[in-house]
Amino acid sequence: MDELIKYAPDLLRGFLHNVQLSVVCAILSLVLGTVLVSMRVSPTPVLRAAGTTYINVVRNTPLTLVLAFSALGLSDTLGLTFSQEPSSNAFWLVSLGLSVYTASFVCEALRSGINTVSLGQAEAARAIGLTFFQSLRMIILPQAFRVVVAPLGSVMIAMIKNTTVAMAGGYLAESAFVMKDTFDTTGASIPIFLGIVVAFMVVTLPIGFFTSWLANRLAVVR
Repeated sequence: MDELIKYAPDLLRGFLHNVQLSVVCAILSLVLGTVLVSMRVSPTPVLRAAGTTYINVVRNTPLTLVLAFSALGLSDTLGLTFSQEPSSNAFWLVSLGLSVYTASFVCEALRSGINTVSLGQAEAARAIGLTFFQSLRMIILPQAFRVVVAPLGSVMIAMIKNTTVAMAGGYLAESAFVMKDTFDTTGASIPIFLGIVVAFMVVTLPIGFFTSWLANRLAVVR
């Protein structure tokens, strides 16, 4: 138990890295997902085809392969670096991979919301002279976001849990080494696993409750 207490600050720091990764990926995936859904519903065939191809490829690729490509392919093969510090560079490479992966699910959630907006509103927007992207930005997307608050919450919860793949796979080397060293030294795997489960529930449960409440609050009576 004394050994476990000794390693507690390091484990907490590793968990906070996961939380930091979750916040960054939530922002990036929402922005990229919004861009992708704009492409998927665009009247331009090239944009529609590009968006559809992206979604079909990324959404059906295992997350471990996406992260491996980000950590190894982009960095080692293509030489992409975000920082000269290895830990910071690894963090941003993993953030990029996880954001690209999550954005495909954000896109599909938003597209389902766009499908609930009546066609008449888009036609009315065109009738008053708005371009496609103007009507999308001012009329369609605001309504779509209101409809898909709960599904987006589920996507974000799944993304938060997916950050553990980065740690377990060793892509966030510092956190992975701390956990492995703790297991090897203390042998207290069950208390550590239970503690991590509780820590993630503390983060994800409030998100689920909040998005459910917000979805009910913003629900549109049709």
